[in-house]
Amino acid sequence: MPVLNRIAAFAPEMKEWRQHLHRIPELSFDLPKTSAFVAERLREFGVDEIHEGIAKSGIVAIIEGQGEGPVIGLRADMDALPIEELTGADYTSGHAGKMHACGHDGHTTMLLGAAKYLCETRRFRGKVALLFQPAEEDGGGGDVMVREGVMDRFGIAQVYGIHNAPNIPFGHFQTTQGALMASVDTAVVHITGKGGHGATPHECVDPVVALVGMVGAIQTILSRNVYALDEAVISVTMIQAGTASNIIPEEAMFAATIRCFKPEVREMLKKRIYEIVEGHAAAYGVSARIDYDWGYPATINHPGEAAFAADVAREISGDAAVEADGPREMGSEDFSYMLEARPGAYLFLGQGPGAGLHHPAYDFNDELAPVGASFFARLVERAQPLG
Repeated sequence: MPVLNRIAAFAPEMKEWRQHLHRIPELSFDLPKTSAFVAERLREFGVDEIHEGIAKSGIVAIIEGQGEGPVIGLRADMDALPIEELTGADYTSGHAGKMHACGHDGHTTMLLGAAKYLCETRRFRGKVALLFQPAEEDGGGGDVMVREGVMDRFGIAQVYGIHNAPNIPFGHFQTTQGALMASVDTAVVHITGKGGHGATPHECVDPVVALVGMVGAIQTILSRNVYALDEAVISVTMIQAGTASNIIPEEAMFAATIRCFKPEVREMLKKRIYEIVEGHAAAYGVSARIDYDWGYPATINHPGEAAFAADVAREISGDAAVEADGPREMGSEDFSYMLEARPGAYLFLGQGPGAGLHHPAYDFNDELAPVGASFFARLVERAQPLG
């Protein structure tokens, strides 16, 4: 696997960076230690500009190439998850109840490695904008960075990102043109009836029966309202009702996650959920309130940029290790906001067997960081070549 020689030479240093970041996981927008570490490394490398405090704790760093040219954006997410770590690693999390269970410590390290190489070589024209983003897991930091104007402020013409992928063969890239990851919305339904004794239901208005009817009917949306070739998921993941076996409660609630790829399907799913909840509320004589959170949009790769990124990946990993028409998945990603703002692509990079993402035993494979850094570096050199 042709990891760039210079990046291979400082791979042990990258391992140290990654394991240091793993020890100091921080959540959402509150990343003071992580951001300070990233900024310190960038200053050591000699980037030309560092802009801190973007989206509260994000960083945009600029590396100038040789001569005039466009600006290419490279993004890494930095935040961790509220999970108690169970890896047993000697660099385990030092922050109780927090851990890098999604590999963002590795993503940050990949981009730092590419930054070090690009600062040393500068074999490209134009500029590179390094986007170190907070709050991918919670808060939509990518959306905040876009709304704060980073694309226009720094003149970014195209943007790229990578996510590690456990249990895909090491060094294998997967991407696709068009939709790669789903949109994600959340519905929380609060139902109010009239509580009372379980022995006298005729004197009550039972919210539990209404809840059961709503949940059952919502499951028919996918089979009866979604075209069979349009993938979508509605999962009711939370139900809360009652305190004792002989009491009909006054209130009940349930929550669902809603995922799909097409905007028109997304609108229809929301419409049908409202119709079902409101219709069942009227039928059962309860009142119902829906808190509907319109979350991350679908992550949609731009065709030309996705094809180009796959071609660069082949240079790094070889033809057999790149799936340019790979499967799409129902997970979501706030890099989607950046792809709405600019052309670009998102790729998965296999890190071999191990615990899955968001699992307390997950750990990023340090051998993968030079591969990702090499991809980012060659992406810049090929997108904005000298001469």
